[in-house]
Amino acid sequence: MKRAIGIRTSVIASSLIILAIACDGNSKKQVELEEKTETIAKEPQWTQDQEDVKATVEHFLVVGGNYDLDAMDEMILDKANIGISRLDEGEWQNSTKTIAEYFEKTKQNTLKPYYEPVRAWDIKINKGQLAFAKADAILHSFGIPRRNNVDYFTLIKEKDSWRFLNLSFTSTSLPEDEKIFNLESFARSYAQVWSGVRPEFVALFFEENGALQVNENKPALGREQIAKIAKGFMLDLPDMVVSFDSLVNKTNGTEFHWTLTATNSGSGGTGKKVKVSGFELWQLGENGRILNSQGHFPTEEYNRQLGIED
Repeated sequence: MKRAIGIRTSVIASSLIILAIACDGNSKKQVELEEKTETIAKEPQWTQDQEDVKATVEHFLVVGGNYDLDAMDEMILDKANIGISRLDEGEWQNSTKTIAEYFEKTKQNTLKPYYEPVRAWDIKINKGQLAFAKADAILHSFGIPRRNNVDYFTLIKEKDSWRFLNLSFTSTSLPEDEKIFNLESFARSYAQVWSGVRPEFVALFFEENGALQVNENKPALGREQIAKIAKGFMLDLPDMVVSFDSLVNKTNGTEFHWTLTATNSGSGGTGKKVKVSGFELWQLGENGRILNSQGHFPTEEYNRQLGIED
């Protein structure tokens, strides 16, 4: 009888030990789960101010890449400064300018568009009035990544809008094996210049003997004629934004699909808005620019939305 009691006691003790271990394991899992939940909860969620600053910087990089100086000027305070530190051939070259000096110098230069998508952000807001934004970006030129720009912006809120108080950036050349043509980057850059004010930038995406045909109209041959086509749209639709949708490979080229949103607010315009989608069928030339483009979009729907009579 004593032996049976001893066995039962041993079994109960073993069960308690197992239960304690299980409870301890579950407890540890619960603590780990709570710690994980707490970590997730502590991950910073962007405020509306941070979202607004990000959108402001992204818009600035677009108008900057298009060298739309009027649009840039509206976003920057008159007494703002710009600082540039550029690494070339192993040596850092530093320069500082007032924004007025930068604009004046820019007007004297031969300009080419650039596309600068941001790959990493750091945005801090101070008292809802000052913003400090860091944008780690890659500068592309006609579809080729060229430089790593780390941009720093100080912005101040004025009448519920963020404006730039200071701009500075470091710029370093990418390794040669990373400077590889990327068709999607080329397409996004092309959409960006169509959203600008410089029709000659659109023409630069074509070979010198390139051609652009819009629907059934007579093809524009060469960069000068192509720029005239772009200028017509830019004058009629001053707020035109062309968004990149997709690229579709075809046996006879690549289709660049886009969506246009704009207001017909140019001289003699109807004041009505339009949103249409279309595509261009591209054949690229030896220099990585467009040799031939056949553009297609719904003319009747375009005219209907803008209130234009045939």
